[in-house]
Amino acid sequence: MSRQDPVPVAAGSVPAVEDSVPVGEDSVPVAAGSVPVAEDSVPVAALLGMLAEADVYDLGRPMRNGMAQSPNHPMFRHCLDRRHGERVRADGSSAAADLLTTGCHVGTHVDALAHVSHQGLLHGGVDAHQAQEGGNFEVLGIQELQPFVGRGVMLDIAGLCEEEVCNGGHEISVTELEAAATRQGTPLYPGDAVLIRSGWGAYFDDPDRYRGTDSGVPGVGESGAQWLAEQGAALVGADTLAFECIPAGQGHALLPAHRVLLVEQGINIIEALELDGLADAGVYEFVFVLSHLNIHGATGAPARPLAIA
Repeated sequence: MSRQDPVPVAAGSVPAVEDSVPVGEDSVPVAAGSVPVAEDSVPVAALLGMLAEADVYDLGRPMRNGMAQSPNHPMFRHCLDRRHGERVRADGSSAAADLLTTGCHVGTHVDALAHVSHQGLLHGGVDAHQAQEGGNFEVLGIQELQPFVGRGVMLDIAGLCEEEVCNGGHEISVTELEAAATRQGTPLYPGDAVLIRSGWGAYFDDPDRYRGTDSGVPGVGESGAQWLAEQGAALVGADTLAFECIPAGQGHALLPAHRVLLVEQGINIIEALELDGLADAGVYEFVFVLSHLNIHGATGAPARPLAIA
């Protein structure tokens, strides 16, 4: 199977249909995005039938030692803590186990609203210093972001520009965002998850190039972030490490899009997405599923988003 092919996954409870499934009284609350909630539940068998006809795209990156990541966060490290044969049970069986250390903003991940402050304040005017006094964030931590099931739209900027990859340091303009939505026939609605493809994900397996320290990295700037907020986006994401435009040689000296989205607007950001498979298939609108590791008090968490179309 090529990287661009839809991935086989165990059929869950997410239909690729216009109406979403109401959440039961005892189930985890799910952000329904812009998908209208039907009054009556759809039978499970019908949902599974719909899923059988759908393609599922894995938008998460495999996590492995040495993968591309921001130097501003703790490195991802994985090793075997126990190997087969080191402890053998009376019946001859044994088990292997692992040890994992990682930052929360490594691999495909989602930023909590606690991730960025401005002038000492988090989203909603929360005092950042007071919020972190206990060693984690009881407010605005990643635990406050509910799993998301709703309409997703990918704005393919590389496709719009007829380029495989946007140039390093290119700031994606509001005009380009609007043009991509028009070209694809995918107008944005309040509650959508909006994913932006620059094509930069093609460099993920080349960590130095993907970080773009010297070249810069394409992405939206302050005006693009404001436009996304004005469209009512519930979530935003991109195929780069930092979501937004990083000028050549400047690193993360300034992150205005993070300020606009996380601090001013309360919109979570997903980074390091794999979006090339959707582009290759010409899929721009889909059911978007986001469930992250629920690390209480964290400023972000790894995730494995799915697109169902």
